[in-house]
Amino acid sequence: MKIDATLKWSATSILIFGTAINTAFPELFPMGPLILIVGGMLWLIVSCMWKEWALIVTNAVIVAVGVLGLTYHYL
Repeated sequence: MKIDATLKWSATSILIFGTAINTAFPELFPMGPLILIVGGMLWLIVSCMWKEWALIVTNAVIVAVGVLGLTYHYL
């Protein structure tokens, strides 16, 4: 299997897991957002490999919003 296929399915699984953590276990904060940041970064890597600008922008914004949100929360 190609590395991009492995990364995209890993990222997708991580995003689904992070979303489940956020919705089902809010007491585990900040675990959910951290997991979503990791999934977004993996998808960002795949997006760059594919040179797919719509996915690059979407995942860069998702990662940035997650990081900025956690930074704001803790500062």
